[in-house]
Amino acid sequence: MDYGFMVLGAPYSTQASHSALRLAEALPERGHRLKAVFFYHDGVFNGAAAMTPPQDEPHLLQRWQRVAEQQQCELLVCVAAGARRGILDAREASRYGIAAPTLADGFRLAGLSELVMAQQLSDRFITFAP
Repeated sequence: MDYGFMVLGAPYSTQASHSALRLAEALPERGHRLKAVFFYHDGVFNGAAAMTPPQDEPHLLQRWQRVAEQQQCELLVCVAAGARRGILDAREASRYGIAAPTLADGFRLAGLSELVMAQQLSDRFITFAP
């Protein structure tokens, strides 16, 4: 079965991201696959390139990147919500006159049309909210 997720909570602030990540990591064990994760509202902070948690905490950014690589799923960050919160790829950073991109590798900015597409391509679509 193909799954899609929407994550609305920031990492380390709410349980939303961690819960989504744990389910994403467990899906292959049951023969399922994660196709796309859409990060929206404060969930866009999951794609922040400069995320550096203490060594005794889970590194959620690296775990999302590993899930994307292993399951070939897309990590989509809402372009509008990201811009509001300073999460920008190289193109958007240039557009706003920001010196460097802040979007982590493996994540891609996307619009709401791609959220709808992810929902349509998934057998199950789950929202993780704070």
